[in-house]
Amino acid sequence: MMAAIRAASLGQETTIFEGKISLGNKLLLSGKGRCNLTNTEDIQYFLKRFNNGGEFLRDAFKKFFHPELISFFQERGLKLAVERQMRVFPLSERSSGVLNVLKKELEKNNVKVICNSRVSGLIIVEGKIKGIRLENGREIECDRVILATGGASYSFTGSDASGINIAKKAGHKIVPLRAGLAALDVKEDFPKKLEGLTLRNIRLEFSGAKTEINSEVGELVFTSSGISGPLAITLSSRVTDLLDKTGNVFLKIDLKPGLSVEQLDSRLLREFKSNSQKSFKNILKELLPLRLIKVFITTAGIDPLKKCSQITQEERRQVISLLKSFRMEISGSRPIEEGMVTRGGVSLKEINPRTMESRLIKGLYFCGEMIDIDADTGGFNLQAAFSTGYLAGESAALN
Repeated sequence: MMAAIRAASLGQETTIFEGKISLGNKLLLSGKGRCNLTNTEDIQYFLKRFNNGGEFLRDAFKKFFHPELISFFQERGLKLAVERQMRVFPLSERSSGVLNVLKKELEKNNVKVICNSRVSGLIIVEGKIKGIRLENGREIECDRVILATGGASYSFTGSDASGINIAKKAGHKIVPLRAGLAALDVKEDFPKKLEGLTLRNIRLEFSGAKTEINSEVGELVFTSSGISGPLAITLSSRVTDLLDKTGNVFLKIDLKPGLSVEQLDSRLLREFKSNSQKSFKNILKELLPLRLIKVFITTAGIDPLKKCSQITQEERRQVISLLKSFRMEISGSRPIEEGMVTRGGVSLKEINPRTMESRLIKGLYFCGEMIDIDADTGGFNLQAAFSTGYLAGESAALN
């Protein structure tokens, strides 16, 4: 949509071919339906939040970055709010507001939108775009095409890797697709018992082959097969990369990051002393969520009915060790269909970063999630989509 708006605003006759019955299906889901449009951090911070392709985006961000994106929507009547970690959302907290602005702008610029029209291939003659071919066999003549079909996750929205496959058929190298910003699976089976449990104010440490990945303090949610929530999802791409590299990645959950080992020891001594006749199981209610206690006790290997006065020094150390380092082994991430974003896509080496034009085929442009870029959560991925879309639209219109 942004690519079409920019191209049309520069006087080009522009048509969007949309495979679904309406535009913006995936946009409506973004940010849990609130649409985290962008982030107001500076460009250097932005580039560092990309797992791949950060530097590639520098030209696109110089052309159209968060100040321009924020102005674009505010000037068209959408009120925005900057929330924690500099994330930008519609004040209405509804992604539909973002989509409505884009649709109105398409209409204003006379962009023709043809829905239920899936493109199956490109018509290329002597290395130049000459048109597109639809699934129904119809051919449309044109001399510039922007592929903006998204990645391969949440395929029911239309983001089903179709555009990536079209690029591949045209001769482009595709970096293997995999899930980004996805929940992680673990080898242990106890998460099934904890499914839905949220741990707050905890810290994660992933380690493998002398490499450590540490989280900030935040939230984790147990799934039937592992872990999810902001901390796990934000680090998932780096964790799966480490797993691919080393073969083994272990997770330590610090359940009490605000307390040192010494402080925890002092607290446990006080608790055990003042509640000497209470059972070990009951004293844990002061330290852990109820649903976690049974799993914790099983892992600790301590009799749950043992009185606090009978807990040995070694058992106390075991409890402290588990509170500071509750361990699991990562087995992988969830399937690509469940990833918030798609990692991989059209190789950056075959795209001109100053124009988003293919280096192989004249008149072919790429933007958004279908190219090999992906970032952390926080508005970075959507800003990249808007920025590359804007640049691709402008370049296609002026070249």
